[in-house]
Amino acid sequence: MMRLVPRRVVVVLGAAAVAQGVLLVVQAELLARAIAGLDTGPLPLVAGVVAARAVLAWWVSVVAGRSAAAVKRGLRGAVLGARSPADADAGGRVTLLTRGLDALDPFFTGYLPQVPAACVVPVLVLARLAVADWASALVVAVTVPLVPVFGMLVGWRTAVLTGRQWGLLQRLGGHFRDVVAGLGTLRAHGRTGHQSVVVRALADEHRRATVGALRVAFLSSLVLELVCALAVAVVAVPVGLRLLGGQMALATGLLVLMLTPEVYLPLRALGTRFHASAEGVAAARQAFALIDAGLIGTGAVADAGARRGRVVPAAPARGRAGPPEIVFEEVTARYPGSDRPALERVSLRVAAGERVAVTGRSGAGKSTLLLVALGLCPVESGRVLVDGVDLAGLDPVAWRERLGWVPQRPHLFAASIGDNIRLGVPDADAGAVERAARAAGAVEFIRALPDGYGTVLGERGAGLSAGQRQRLAVARAYLRGAPVMLLDEPTARLDLRSERLLVEAAGRLLAGRSALVVAHRPALLGVVDRVVRLEDGRVVDDRPARPEEAA
Repeated sequence: MMRLVPRRVVVVLGAAAVAQGVLLVVQAELLARAIAGLDTGPLPLVAGVVAARAVLAWWVSVVAGRSAAAVKRGLRGAVLGARSPADADAGGRVTLLTRGLDALDPFFTGYLPQVPAACVVPVLVLARLAVADWASALVVAVTVPLVPVFGMLVGWRTAVLTGRQWGLLQRLGGHFRDVVAGLGTLRAHGRTGHQSVVVRALADEHRRATVGALRVAFLSSLVLELVCALAVAVVAVPVGLRLLGGQMALATGLLVLMLTPEVYLPLRALGTRFHASAEGVAAARQAFALIDAGLIGTGAVADAGARRGRVVPAAPARGRAGPPEIVFEEVTARYPGSDRPALERVSLRVAAGERVAVTGRSGAGKSTLLLVALGLCPVESGRVLVDGVDLAGLDPVAWRERLGWVPQRPHLFAASIGDNIRLGVPDADAGAVERAARAAGAVEFIRALPDGYGTVLGERGAGLSAGQRQRLAVARAYLRGAPVMLLDEPTARLDLRSERLLVEAAGRLLAGRSALVVAHRPALLGVVDRVVRLEDGRVVDDRPARPEEAA
């Protein structure tokens, strides 16, 4: 941390500490003379010294504040400029860049100026005490090391607890962002309710860690106050007895009594400000590690192993009926704030076990059609029938239990590959997960990973290619085994080899199921029975699929 502070700032703070020590001794001298001699002459000088100390303290705070702003600006720029996988632990990075680095303020404005003061002021005051009364100075010199010793003993424990608190805060921020980003996936798999429990548990864990750190910090204050009070008492009692016996001049006794607490005060303040800055120090250490490694998110990816499985709740498997017939009758759907409908009087029938591809230009309404089928987009007019029953009257959770969903950009959570595959079937065993991965053509690349199915991913699947993420989404849908499959342009953004593997996996996935497949590229048309074309939210063509279209 100190290496980030410019040398001129260190020099200014050191000079200010020396000036504060000198002014403190002068102030005590003037007060002792005024009180012992019942003389008001030194009082204007005392007022001037107090004013000079106040101005000096203000100047130190200004310098420290500017230094804090410059260091935080530099750290933020360095962290943002570090090379990182796309979206790797973005939640942890946001927490670090905001709350984490903002917590450096107590370090630079409190702890940093106090370090030179704790080094300089006790030495200057102790030197003046030695000149005034060597016996009192000897007692102070023997007892003053107890303050930093006890402070370090408690401070080490505080640093450990604060580091844990910061780690929990990052986990909470990263997990919450992961859940929000993957909310559509969680809704499609009926897992949104569990996530409120998970976020609440993480928040409670962070709260308990914070209270634990504060408890130790309060204990530190108690220990330091007790040590300092006893040390001052050991000096004050003999001085009082010597004053009563006439063995010490009143001015000298007053000077010793005023200066003795000032030896311990900077050390006590250093301990207090260390505790206040502990969270910022923990955040800065992580920032240094990320900058040195040139990688954002490695710490949170490791933390993901600790929360592995939290994204996937335990739930009993439910039996599912066979593939249903789905009928869209004059369906019109409009997004809020839009002047024109995304779908306009669309009528479409998907027979039980039939696979229908939906094609058309971008913005034609293809994805909206799938969202209507999912129950995530409200219908303005018309209706959707599932085996003759209006979808609006069905329990949305029960309906989504019958759906498999492979979006264009599947959301993978910061958990293991195995847990991501079993998102919809949390109690699936390892054998079922591997069979699903094999059906999706994903076994080869999974086995090549360091921990296989136990490999922990970054947020949104950071570390995998687009094709690998799509195949994991297909494996997730295959394991779910739902009678209805909805695929939204799963081959978009893939190279030819990845596209071929995914088409083969999609053929195995769709066999024996009702399916709606949004197909922008022709490769998927070889695994469907019919092709429906949309333009401007309307059906303009409905015909059987031709094998040559997939060539």
